[in-house]
Amino acid sequence: MQRRKFIKTAGVGAAGVAAATTVAAPAIAQSMPEVKWRLTSSFPKSLDTLYGGSELFAKIVGEMSDGKFQVRPFAAGEIVPGLQVADAVQNGTVEAGQTAAYYYFGKHPNFVFETGLPFSMNQRQYYAWLEFGGGHELVNEFYKDYNFRSFTFGGTGCQMGGWFRKEIKSMDDMKGLKFRVGGFAGLILTRLGVVPQQIAGGDIYPALEKGTIDACEWVGPYDDEKLGFNKVAKYYYYPGWWEGASVGSLYINNDAWAKLPKPYQAMVEAAAGRVTSWMVPKYDAGNPPALRRLVAAGTELRPFPRAVLEPCFLEAYKYYDELAAKDPKFKKIYDNMKAFRADENLWFRVAENTFDNFNFSMSAQGR
Repeated sequence: MQRRKFIKTAGVGAAGVAAATTVAAPAIAQSMPEVKWRLTSSFPKSLDTLYGGSELFAKIVGEMSDGKFQVRPFAAGEIVPGLQVADAVQNGTVEAGQTAAYYYFGKHPNFVFETGLPFSMNQRQYYAWLEFGGGHELVNEFYKDYNFRSFTFGGTGCQMGGWFRKEIKSMDDMKGLKFRVGGFAGLILTRLGVVPQQIAGGDIYPALEKGTIDACEWVGPYDDEKLGFNKVAKYYYYPGWWEGASVGSLYINNDAWAKLPKPYQAMVEAAAGRVTSWMVPKYDAGNPPALRRLVAAGTELRPFPRAVLEPCFLEAYKYYDELAAKDPKFKKIYDNMKAFRADENLWFRVAENTFDNFNFSMSAQGR
C-alpha cells in the first residue's frame, strides 16, 4: 500500500516504473546509423599478423559501435587481386583497403613514402615522421588525386633481405638475378643489373619453386616460415635495406569517408592506431623463435656484405636526387623527410645506438 501511494504521489505510472528500471541502451546505439563496409587486403589469410590487422580492425570498430558499424575484411583475391587494392578503393569498389603503398610506385614514385623509402629511417623514426614530422599530411595531400586517404596501419620493423639459391658475395652475383622484391627497391636494383619481379605474397612460393624467379624477399622469419621459402632456397640474407622500416596503409575512399558520421571516423582512427601498436610487437615476439626453427632446419643465415650494401646505398640516393630534380611532387616530400631524418639520426646516435651496441655486446658474452 505504501509503495502504491508513493508511485501515485510521484505521478509515475506503471509504465514509467518499468522504464525507470530498464538499463538504457548506449547513446550511440540509439542515434547512429548502421554502416557496412568492405575492406579488401593485399595479403592472404595465412599471414595472421598482416591480414590479422584487418581482422583486428574490424573487431574493434564493431565493438566500439555496438555492432552498428560493420567492416568485413576480405583476403587477397577474394574481391580483387592483392596488388589491385588501391584501384578498388579509388574506384569505390570497396570502401577500404589494407595494403603496402609502395606496390603502386608505377602510378607515381611518391607511393614509396608511406611504406618506407629505402635506406632512410628505422621503424620508430618513420612513425615519428609520419605522425609528427608532416609526413602523413604530405602523403594524404598527394593521395587526393587518387580519391582516397590513408591511415598508418601497422608495420613490420626492419625486414630480412630474402631467400637465395646461391651465395651473394658482390654485386656481380646479383646481376641478372630474377628477384622478387617489393615496390620501389626494384627501380634501384634495376640500375644495378638485377631483374626485379613484383609478385603478391601468396604467389611467391610457386614462382620460386618453379624457377620463374631466382630469389625472393617477403618480411621476416615469422611470415617467411609460414610461406615455406626455406624449402626451396637455402641462403637467408639480411638486412632488407629497402625496408629498414615498413609501414602498412589503410586506404579509405574519400566519398565513403565523407559520408561516415564523425563518431565512426573517430573509431576508424582509434582502431587503426590499435593495429599499429599491435603489429610490430607481434612480429618482434614471433621472429626470434621462427628464426631459430629455420636455422635448425638447415637455413644458412648470411649478412649482405658491404660490397653489396654500399653500391645499393649510393645508387639509391643518386636516384632520389634525380627524381627530385625533375619531379616537384617527389621533391616536396623527399626534402621534408631528409630534414627530419637528419635530426632523428643525430638523436638516435646519442642514446639509442650507444645503448643497443653496448647491450648487444654484453649479451653476446652470455649476460
